Amino acid sequence: QVQLVESGGGLVQAGGSLRLSCAASGRTFSNYDMGWFRQAPGKEREFVATINWTGARTYYADSVKGRFTISRDNAKKTVFLQMSSLKPEDTAVYYCAAGSYTANSNQYDYWGQGTQVTVSS
Repeated sequence: QVQLVESGGGLVQAGGSLRLSCAASGRTFSNYDMGWFRQAPGKEREFVATINWTGARTYYADSVKGRFTISRDNAKKTVFLQMSSLKPEDTAVYYCAAGSYTANSNQYDYWGQGTQVTVSS
């Protein structure tokens, strides 16, 4: 069992940066690949980034590639999403998830409650 709690969201101007954190509880965090997803109002949840259990492999949605960086610290049971050059279209609730190294949300077993990111123009 893994419980996930996101933090670090907020209001930022376009071009700014935010760093999201996702703290996990449970002894098996390092066994899971991790992902970040987001959901904007009126839209379906979409994939943002994923990282494998060692942190050696990462994969990004085209819309965030070059601007966002996913990382993890297994000793601290935390996964991060560093977001730079933010755009208004990045506004969404951001969720972290534990599961498989994939962009498919159906392959993730555990989800956090989400943290709101709002980018003003």
